[in-house]
Amino acid sequence: MQNQQAKIDLIFNALGDPCRREILDRVSKGPISVSQLAEPLTITLAAVVQHLHVLQDSGLVRTDKIGRVRTCRIEPAGFQLAEKWISDRRSLWERRYDALEELLAEPEEE
Repeated sequence: MQNQQAKIDLIFNALGDPCRREILDRVSKGPISVSQLAEPLTITLAAVVQHLHVLQDSGLVRTDKIGRVRTCRIEPAGFQLAEKWISDRRSLWERRYDALEELLAEPEEE
């Protein structure tokens, strides 16, 4: 459980940066080389590589190196873990709201 919590922490840390979210948006359209990924961004190639390391460590992105070209791909499993975490919390709060609604719907005793 603690290992899974550490993975969740890495994922939300990675998603917390607007530049990394922009990188994820671009990578989600299909495999892309690091140099193509860096072209429209207003940061250096070295900074893009650092952001990619964070995204890889979180499990959201995978990179493969063929020859001199490093290609980035989305890693769906990382997003599934975050989606499950969010879904579990949503279910918990929905149950709490349902219980509150039932409590408020009960007639008051005089």
